[in-house]
Amino acid sequence: MTEQIQAETPIPGQAHPADVPPVPRKSRKPLLWGIVRWTAAVLVCGGVGAGTAMGITAMERTDVPGLGTEPDGRWEYPKLALPALPEGTLRPYSDGNDGEIHHADLRKLLLPAPAGATVDPKLNGGWAGLDSYLALLKEKDRGAVKEELADSALRHVAARGWTTPDGTTTRIHLLQFSSVAFSEAFKDETMNEVSKFDRLPAGVEVSEIDMSVKEVDVANQSVYAYVEDKPYGPEQTRWAYVQAGDTFAVITQTRKGGALTVPFQQTVALQAQLLG
Repeated sequence: MTEQIQAETPIPGQAHPADVPPVPRKSRKPLLWGIVRWTAAVLVCGGVGAGTAMGITAMERTDVPGLGTEPDGRWEYPKLALPALPEGTLRPYSDGNDGEIHHADLRKLLLPAPAGATVDPKLNGGWAGLDSYLALLKEKDRGAVKEELADSALRHVAARGWTTPDGTTTRIHLLQFSSVAFSEAFKDETMNEVSKFDRLPAGVEVSEIDMSVKEVDVANQSVYAYVEDKPYGPEQTRWAYVQAGDTFAVITQTRKGGALTVPFQQTVALQAQLLG
């Protein structure tokens, strides 16, 4: 059976991360990660066990102190449910699934588009070629990343993209590896390059930690979020990486005039919870 889930996506306040070097994950317990030389703060959060109902659509605005019933910019996502598992398999963080493997169809773990969005026909929630992920990167980085993934036992890439009426373009790519070790190795290499202001999304020259997702709370996952720093061109980009067991998610949002905080935080939180 599928598990019905209703999400909470808290609206965070402001924070100033400390300068801390990266530390490898040693267990499934929540950890604080440092990953960049100018500032560092990463979210690895405690959460739910396998088979437990969890919230991943939208909390009532009246539940957020100070917001009342005023609109807060959240998108309206459909009610979500964890997909059914093949018989005899377990959720990725269950006892007995020490490999943290996602046995569900990866395509069904992609966050659906919110109400009113126009879905990208090339990224419609199905299997995607590796080139669709590489297209997010600058051309100079694509060859090295492609070679790295060829050596990393990459199994599948699934992707979905959409554009909302406010002009925000969202792309979500899920990269599934043959083991959590390969997923973590790719995450570590990606974080190392980003810390050197390399391997940034196409069009981004300078970035900083995006603290808008500091309260994303999902068990056993590493969440890294960034925002394009000023001065930027006509568009601004926010993006996040979620390392969840054998799967590495990349969430990118771009918008003319500035990428909005609330829908980005909400989208990252919901996608992370779907991978929990």
